[in-house]
Amino acid sequence: MSDGALTIQGYASLWGQADLNGDVTAPGAFRDSLMRTGAAGVKMLHQHEGRAPVGLWDEMIEDDRGLFVRGRIMDWSPEGRFAQALVRAGALDGLSIGFRSLKARRDGRLRVLSGVELWEVSLVVFPMALKARFRVVSE
Repeated sequence: MSDGALTIQGYASLWGQADLNGDVTAPGAFRDSLMRTGAAGVKMLHQHEGRAPVGLWDEMIEDDRGLFVRGRIMDWSPEGRFAQALVRAGALDGLSIGFRSLKARRDGRLRVLSGVELWEVSLVVFPMALKARFRVVSE
């Protein structure tokens, strides 16, 4: 792309699948948060590092599988260019959500999240939800 962006898409969260912390998101968990902020109100970070966002989320949709995200990793900073290089090399393909739990219940060792305030979706090497992954759509 002429703006130096690398477009990616994938799933930041998958319904009903426990992550390594024992958190499970239920369908609709992000609905109210996304209605308030939209995708533009959710930050794209690298490894949950808040000092330098690496891109922009353009789309976030709850579908029948989970939280689908589409966004652009930008080349506007050294951190953004580094994230792009890692993605191109195949070393970075995980997604992880940063949030505050608003409504949850216990189900044995699991915490089932039915309402969350979504702050950020990070590009990560090791996602807590093992199937929370993205792929490059266009350069």
